[in-house]
Amino acid sequence: MTTASALLTTATALLRAAGVESARVDAELLLAHSLGVERSRLPVVEAVPPGAESAFAAALARRVLREPLQHIVGHAPFRHLELAVGPGVFVPRPETELLVDAVLPTLRSVAEPTVVDLCAGSGALALAVADEVRGARGYAVESAAAALDWLRRNTVGTSVQVVAADVRDPDLLVELRARVDAVLCNPPYVPATQRVGPEVRADPDDSVFGGPDGLDLMPAVAARAAQLLRPGGVVAIEHDDTHGESMPRLLTHLGCWRDVRAHRDLAGVPRYVTALRR
Repeated sequence: MTTASALLTTATALLRAAGVESARVDAELLLAHSLGVERSRLPVVEAVPPGAESAFAAALARRVLREPLQHIVGHAPFRHLELAVGPGVFVPRPETELLVDAVLPTLRSVAEPTVVDLCAGSGALALAVADEVRGARGYAVESAAAALDWLRRNTVGTSVQVVAADVRDPDLLVELRARVDAVLCNPPYVPATQRVGPEVRADPDDSVFGGPDGLDLMPAVAARAAQLLRPGGVVAIEHDDTHGESMPRLLTHLGCWRDVRAHRDLAGVPRYVTALRR
């Protein structure tokens, strides 16, 4: 039997040669997945059984071709959760976790707050809030059939309700108008002409690209948030790093928002905007 150390050394070199930036981390996660153990247990694994070694080789071959790691292992971490993901749904990224932090102060001052996640995809935002805020009720809005399958899988047994609808529908969640405490949204926002990496290309186009300038859906998102939120309710919208001025300007010009603020992600690039409903 081959040692775990030897397998990881070879796998890391292969992944690095394929252009995977997080080569060592990905190699460890794939080996842990193949062994059926937590990554933290790898240091105590000496010899890898033949069956696990074969599974690891197959998984490694897929990752070398730049298939997303999350598709191979079948899940993606998001804050304290592990979400089921795969072809047909956008894989949540770490920077999106910042939107949850942005709305928590408002929600923790409300008993049994109501939250809406627009363009929900896997349901990451609504589910994270429901997990971290006692008594929170969530509504995850998604229109793509493939993404809805993953969303329904992730929301089973939670306080998050799936809403199969388009954010551009002016009657969306009409029964909740002016009653929602927070609206979060990670919409498709990448400009259509912008080049993206292989892993992003594996995400559905309609969850990534937002028209020529990436802003096609933003007016509808802002309009739905304004309809749904109560006075003092908070909105948090993720955007492209080229939208650091245009998104705050869009919300300001609508006239129904106050305390419009631009925010940067952990890499220091413009990433999301927040505002409070007047």
